[in-house]
Amino acid sequence: MDVSGEQQTGVMHGVNKVRLASVQEGGYDIDVKSLDLHSVDDQATHLDPNYCGQCYGATPPANAQNAGCCNTCDEVREAYASVSWAFGRGENVEQCEREHYAERLDSQRKEGCRIEGGIRVNKVVGNFHIAPGRSFSNGNLHVHDLNNYFETPVEGGHQFSHIIHHLRFGPQLPEAITKQNGGKSLPWTNHHLNPLDGTSQTTADPAYNFMYFVKVVSTSYLPLGWNHRSHSFTADGSGELGMYGQSDDGSVETHQYSVTSHKRSLNGGDDSLEGHKERLHARGGIPGVFFSYDISPMKVINREERSKTLAGFLTGLCAIVGGTLTVAAAVDRGVYEGASRLKKLQSKTL
Repeated sequence: MDVSGEQQTGVMHGVNKVRLASVQEGGYDIDVKSLDLHSVDDQATHLDPNYCGQCYGATPPANAQNAGCCNTCDEVREAYASVSWAFGRGENVEQCEREHYAERLDSQRKEGCRIEGGIRVNKVVGNFHIAPGRSFSNGNLHVHDLNNYFETPVEGGHQFSHIIHHLRFGPQLPEAITKQNGGKSLPWTNHHLNPLDGTSQTTADPAYNFMYFVKVVSTSYLPLGWNHRSHSFTADGSGELGMYGQSDDGSVETHQYSVTSHKRSLNGGDDSLEGHKERLHARGGIPGVFFSYDISPMKVINREERSKTLAGFLTGLCAIVGGTLTVAAAVDRGVYEGASRLKKLQSKTL
């Protein structure tokens, strides 16, 4: 969501959500076929073609298989979200009991999730976040259904410990440029690298919120011999996501960013355990990982140039020496003229 009023909820296009086994089991990737809670096998294809499931008082979703009906558990959930109702575990909902929604939900309580991919956003102030539960709008508020997240029958449940393996805005810089601007051993002191790469945060509290405030600056990298008349960027958005801004002459239009982070418990309290008891936290909020980004109006241009040759160095040296002699001569001439006039004035007074 951003200040222009645009919202993208439940983004799936261009984003992969990979289920991971629990840490105790090694955290390996689970089969991709197990990603969807509502696979094709669970749809009501075996029922009467004219079957129309009820939506239990909610408004049927516009993209339902049968207009005005809720034939699957997912359609019932979407109908509930459209009227801002909490859904729960789907008890006494025919479609969800047929698809064993509650059993599948409980079997995934201790699993993790890896999110990978890319999303396209407007170039204005906004944020994107990873939070539990289906999201919907309630008036001017962005709300998540947290019923299943907090009311879990499995001990432990979910929490938002996470590792940010890689986060960038725009295309990846060429490896040659990355090596030229510094090594990866000091990522927090080199603004040419992605400062959030490799960031790790842990918590045992399910009601916990992590926030990253990102300042994004447009950046151009122009190679040796670049000519502004000959390059052509892919600027119509038709290119592959992540390739946007790369030119056929080797120049790159991307973004670099700086970041500050904040974390707090949604139960309120202070940071006395961290030695800051004067820092108080408000109660309430949505658990999850939030990225708030601000686009700077400034732009950084890095242009590659040839290093000076010996002839260029000698030319520059001669220019410096010549300029120094010229200035010295001018000063000497001024001092001489001044002294001469003073002598003439003194001789007239005598």
